[in-house]
Amino acid sequence: VQLQASGGGSVQGGGSLRLSCVVFGRTFSSDAMGWFRQAPDKEREFVAVIGWDGRNGDTTYYAASVKGRFTISRDNAKKTVYLQMHSLKPEDMGVYYCASSSRPLYGIDRVSPSNYVYWGQGTQVTVSS
Repeated sequence: VQLQASGGGSVQGGGSLRLSCVVFGRTFSSDAMGWFRQAPDKEREFVAVIGWDGRNGDTTYYAASVKGRFTISRDNAKKTVYLQMHSLKPEDMGVYYCASSSRPLYGIDRVSPSNYVYWGQGTQVTVSS
């Protein structure tokens, strides 16, 4: 299983980027797919997750710091998860990683990196003020 993230870059504050993560070697429609980020000298932190809610379809959840600015979505046919980022701030800077849980996740389990099995290589996001 491989996850390949792309779409990072350098933008000015207030700008937008869209990250993509393609999953190879696995059918991921029922997995929780998350985005995490890591700034220099900081721990990896949860950004957003999309996953099957167990009944009706996908549900999403966001870190408070990005809610309303970022949108996570996925295309199961393309095995791709996206993170659309608007109104970027310097504090959004870091390496962004996509991750797959290999199983559905619910509630607080969705935000812990330890519950994700497969990880992409990361894509750098730089935001200038």
